[in-house]
Amino acid sequence: MDASVPRTVPADASTWSPPLPAATGFDHFVVETPGLRSHVAAIGEGEPVVLLHGFPQHWWQWREIAPRLAEHGYRAICPDLRGAGWTAADDPRIRRETRLHDLVALLDVLELDRVRLVCHDMGAITGAQFAYAHPERVASMVMLSVPPTFMSFSPKLMSGLDHLPPLSLHRRGRSLAWLFTDEYAAQGFAPETVESYLSPTRRPEIDGAIGRLYRGMILPEAGRIFRGAYKKQRLHAPTLIVFGRHDEPFTEDLVRRISGDPARFADRLEFAFVDGAAHFITDDAPDDVSALALDWFERAG
Repeated sequence: MDASVPRTVPADASTWSPPLPAATGFDHFVVETPGLRSHVAAIGEGEPVVLLHGFPQHWWQWREIAPRLAEHGYRAICPDLRGAGWTAADDPRIRRETRLHDLVALLDVLELDRVRLVCHDMGAITGAQFAYAHPERVASMVMLSVPPTFMSFSPKLMSGLDHLPPLSLHRRGRSLAWLFTDEYAAQGFAPETVESYLSPTRRPEIDGAIGRLYRGMILPEAGRIFRGAYKKQRLHAPTLIVFGRHDEPFTEDLVRRISGDPARFADRLEFAFVDGAAHFITDDAPDDVSALALDWFERAG
């Protein structure tokens, strides 16, 4: 096959550097699209669910949730997005919709015309962009730890933006362990879990992408959100927004207030709030996240 033709290549998990963290039952492969070689972990058979990780995480974020989806008849597909995990890119530049275009190309290669989405944090930005741009391809969506894109700004959100300046100006070689604290995780993190998340950031390509992700993608997209760009569009995919109750400053009262009347901007959107969980909700409460996603898939049809 010509090298310019997108294709999927099986991969031996034992050959990756740094080594992939342990997770039972996953298949690993590389999806090659022009300029990008995406590492993908997948488990199960059936209707496809694409899980988009947050920052500074990667496919392993779904190690407990994806198998639960697989047990209920879904194929859980967990890609490492550009600038994260074991995915490799020819071009270091990252723009506001770069990951969106990557996702479209990935799904085209995998011949997935319509999927369900579960996405967290930075991955939820890409998931929402995809749902707006290609509504016919999203059966339903679960967004974790991120308000709807038609949100309104509130001064009470400012404390939740403290991480933006240091990450936008990330100095190469600086550890991101400061993100894995009690402020962001109600249940805490074992040192080996933090190491599993951060080991790929020692790859120069991934370390160099941190500032680019924030300067090129997050800050421009945040500006559009706060200017009300998504209030002029309509979200058609049935969407569930989930927050941990310890995810400051995103209290239930504030989330509902900044979201206004969802019916004005979305065909169907609901909220759920999980006890004993903060921003890293998939680590704090994987059972709750799995149950909420499965219930939403069933109710959304």
